[in-house]
Formats: sequence, structure tokens, C-alpha cells
Amino acid sequence: MTGKLVIGNWKMNTRADSARKLAAALLADAETNRDGVGIAAPAVYLAALGEQLQGSSIALSSQDVSRYAEDGAFTGEASAAMLADVGCRYALVGHSERRQYFGEDNAALLQKMRNAAAAGLIPVLCVGETLAQREAGSYKEVVAAQLAVLAELDAADCVIAYEPVWAIGTGKVATIEQIAEIHAFIKNWCLQNAAGSDKIRVLYGGSVKAENAEAILATKNVDGALVGGASLDADSFRVICQAAGKLI
Repeated sequence: MTGKLVIGNWKMNTRADSARKLAAALLADAETNRDGVGIAAPAVYLAALGEQLQGSSIALSSQDVSRYAEDGAFTGEASAAMLADVGCRYALVGHSERRQYFGEDNAALLQKMRNAAAAGLIPVLCVGETLAQREAGSYKEVVAAQLAVLAELDAADCVIAYEPVWAIGTGKVATIEQIAEIHAFIKNWCLQNAAGSDKIRVLYGGSVKAENAEAILATKNVDGALVGGASLDADSFRVICQAAGKLI
């Protein structure tokens, strides 16, 4: 796939009916029903959405994936094979909310990424620093430590999403200069440390919305966006995808 990649992360939002209606609106619009657009929906709606999106250009993504690969006594888990079975193409791994609320570390994330890739999914590794780490000047070290799992994989099969924790759902957005700096750092780190990373995509996430999407997506080394709240509104998400489409 060429061009920018935009994935809407619905997080723990929607109900069955609203998820169906939102997906229907995206399917009906040529700006969103095209290659390079995906939605990461709550796990309980993935099967229904997989059927609804079947035959369309919109890619389905899970918001997480189990670190256990084989079927077994792992109550509450959804394996990579199960996610692929209901139509997922991508799987988010290591979102800051998973790291913060569920204590996920690199060992668990590496296993999740391996399982996703083995099942034919494209893992989207989420990285990013807190406000304290940004202000302390240690943000590059923090991001590099989170990227370390890629040294154990073929990075050509992965996507990275940089999301500064301090800009997720806060209304705050990193400046274009900050975004350009860290995206260049991530790509350079990957080239030096991860096999197959010359073609890796690095998305930006963190209060991406209709008003700022075009400027962010036009920034050097930004290969797309991971969109949170704005992806729950079909009109706003359309504008973001339209901005991405202009930059193919």
C-alpha cells in the first residue's frame, strides 16, 4: 500500500447500533471507503463489523491482541488467529492506555507482535512519552526503549504509531517541529536497529482532528495518523481521511 494510513481508534466507545451506523457512514463515503483507511473497534463488535466491511476497502483493526498464541484456558483473551478469523488486518499493540492501566511491558508486547505477524495481521506498535518525561528531556530515551521490541522482529511487517501521552484526549497537540523531530528520530532509530525498517510507516496520534490533520499529515516522516475521538464522528473522520488522500 502506498500513501498515508489513517486508523480510527474507537477505544471503549459505541454500542452495537452506533458502531453499525458509524461504519455504514464510512462505507458510504468515497473519502473513507478506500485503501489506507482503517478502524480499530471494541473487541465485542469486531465480528459484526468484519461482516459489514467485507468486500470494502476499509481495514478492520483490533485494539489489542493476546500474548498467548494457541487456543487454551486463557479466559477473556482473543488470540491473533481469532482476530484474523473475523476480518482484522491490523492489531494495535502497546497503546499508552494499555501500558498505563494494564502494566504491559516489552516482553508481553514482543509476544503480542510476534503472534499478530504470525497470524497475518499487521501489528501497530504504539509508543510515546508522558508530559513529565517530555519536560525532563528524556523523551527520546523513553521512545527508544519502547521501540526496542522491533529489534527482535522483521520491522517491514510492522507499523509504528507515535502518540505523546500528554496529547491523547487532552486537546493538546505537539507542535509541527516536535512531531517532525521525533518522527525523524524514530525512523533513524529503526534504520539503525531494526531489520527491514526502511519501509516502515510511522503514524502520529494525539488529538488529531479535522482542523489540524492536513498540517500534521504534511509533516516530513509522518506517514499517517492514529485518530482517537475524532474518529467517532463520521464527518470529522472524513475530513482527516480527505487530508491524507491529498498527500498520496
